[in-house]
Amino acid sequence: MPIEQEIILNTATFNPKVKTYIFLIVLFYLTVSFIGIPIIPFWLLGLGQWLSAKFFSTLKCQLTNKNLTFSKGVILHIEKTIPLENIQDLSFIGGPILRSFGLTMIRVETAGGGGQQQTNMMSMLGINNAEQFKADILLRREKVIREKYSLGQSSHATSSDTALLNDIKNELIEIRKVLTEKKQDAGK
Repeated sequence: MPIEQEIILNTATFNPKVKTYIFLIVLFYLTVSFIGIPIIPFWLLGLGQWLSAKFFSTLKCQLTNKNLTFSKGVILHIEKTIPLENIQDLSFIGGPILRSFGLTMIRVETAGGGGQQQTNMMSMLGINNAEQFKADILLRREKVIREKYSLGQSSHATSSDTALLNDIKNELIEIRKVLTEKKQDAGK
């Protein structure tokens, strides 16, 4: 069976307001932490704008015919590839702060990943036209699942499978004969 080539169906674009959001969120955390207070002047004098812009430039998200890929990060680069059939749920997160920026976060939950740990989640912040992107993901996911199950049901048994099934059938017939004989002997 030939390997199907991965085709990019949709590439997400991100709202530039993500830069301002990241800048202010980091500033907030610097302010509430004692360790971060000495860094605040550097953050305000250019470091914050530079790192926020750098982070924004690393945001990438693509929907292919098989996977959803997402990457982000300046210091710690994270790249995730999720097979579409493993996606369990897509949800929007938008609290008052995100809404004030006109941003939405899409949280992707996947099968597996182990209990309370959040290794089975991925969050994508600030995708333009997030509702349509979510709909595209769900539509493609349904197609992948439908194709997977229709292929599984339509596959034909090989000759070795047929021989194995015949052997099992013959064994069951023998077991039935022995049980029937035992029942008849017990009834006498």
